[in-house]
Amino acid sequence: MLNLTPLTNDNPAQTMRDTMLELGKHEAIALPDDMDLTKPFLITVPDKRKVEDLTQKYLSAAQYLKPTQRKGTARLKDLESLVAWANRFKGDSSVLFANPVMDTPSLTCIADYHDEGPADPTNSLGDPSARHGHHRGVYDFPLSEDWKAWMAVSDTPLEKDDMGEFIEAQAKNIMDPTPAIIAGAQDDKNDDWENRLIETACKIEGRYGQLTQLLQMSKQFLVNETSDLKLTTNRDTGEAEMKFINEHKGLNGQPLNLPNLIIIAIPVFLNGPLYRMPVRFRYRKSGGQVKFILSIYNPEKAFEASFDESLDLAVAHTDLPLFKGTPEA
Repeated sequence: MLNLTPLTNDNPAQTMRDTMLELGKHEAIALPDDMDLTKPFLITVPDKRKVEDLTQKYLSAAQYLKPTQRKGTARLKDLESLVAWANRFKGDSSVLFANPVMDTPSLTCIADYHDEGPADPTNSLGDPSARHGHHRGVYDFPLSEDWKAWMAVSDTPLEKDDMGEFIEAQAKNIMDPTPAIIAGAQDDKNDDWENRLIETACKIEGRYGQLTQLLQMSKQFLVNETSDLKLTTNRDTGEAEMKFINEHKGLNGQPLNLPNLIIIAIPVFLNGPLYRMPVRFRYRKSGGQVKFILSIYNPEKAFEASFDESLDLAVAHTDLPLFKGTPEA
């Protein structure tokens, strides 16, 4: 406890002033020149004294006029802007990260990514290859409205009227098969996309139909179902088996022979190139109801082709390494 009793012949005001100066005395604590980050930095302090860390206040004041590092995330609206952003801020350690998720594809440039090579945890000054990774540019690929519309109905059972309304709304996307596709034979004279569609039809025993056929079915489509009893007997054991064979027929009594494939040409991304894809057409009869099912055949292939084409352009125009996935948080 401090003794504040003034000495003989001392001025009490002067004594109080000297005492308060002593109590308020402070010293700046500087880091030693041989600071080793692999060891703790400990100091002893007098009892009843408070040590305050002014680092953040100091950095805030220092950054008021000039930032100590670049940080923040820029959201770009097209691939060209992402490339321009990357070329403006890139350095020796900059990289690209591509997130190939079909619902939310994106491309990210990290301007201040870690340098190449292994980390060096034994360096007393810290890992010289480490970076903050706080300065980023992100481009979220916008899916085209046509792509989103077809993906929304793919594999979803539709009522006849709903199917008709959808086909009428997306009629611009449906293309009639070419003579080469109708012939069903691959040939070097065909375009690559024609041979690809012919190959797909052969794999799944498909027949390509036309837009007019779909529109007609959406307006007038009735199915009559007949059942025939079939009896089979195993002569060795004498066991008999009965089966009901169901057959769908049209109003004229003839078996239905419908096309089970159509061709659509849609862009994956907004303002992107068109990709021709087969769509499987099926129907299911349950009681008195008929449900139609449109299923895009292997849409992942078209997405990957369109996405990889954009990535190739980004790499070619930035000359940066590319990783598929998501960067460290």
